[in-house]
Amino acid sequence: MEIIENGFIFSDDRNLVDIKAVHHYLSTQSYWAKNIPFDIVKKSIENALCFGIYKNQQQVGFARWVTDKATFAYLCDVYVEEAYRGLGLSKKLMSFMLFHPDLQGLRRYHLATLDAHGLYEQFGFKSIENPERHMGIVFKDLYNQPKD
Repeated sequence: MEIIENGFIFSDDRNLVDIKAVHHYLSTQSYWAKNIPFDIVKKSIENALCFGIYKNQQQVGFARWVTDKATFAYLCDVYVEEAYRGLGLSKKLMSFMLFHPDLQGLRRYHLATLDAHGLYEQFGFKSIENPERHMGIVFKDLYNQPKD
């Protein structure tokens, strides 16, 4: 799928993803994947439903869903480069992704965010009911550990 609007291309074509650009953003600018190794970013892109925003063939935004395409999808690694924020690109990307044919009829859509609750609430996300039922294993600062 692809949408062109105001000179921006929104696409689910994984072949268009500039893995180096995504890695650079995640490893240097994100709070959730600081110092993430390139090989891990590459593998995560290979194994997810990926979406990019492009301007003049440059990656300016990205997001991916980890999904079985039947019951569950976890949204992660969402970003828009700082120079392109405030243009409505995040909202357009969310609409584009949520209406993707592979993500229809799922039982649960999930995400975690520190500071973008307002964006995601516009698309139906809300705090998890019965959070005591949800569990996880979390390795904090996994990519910031000293190497032996």
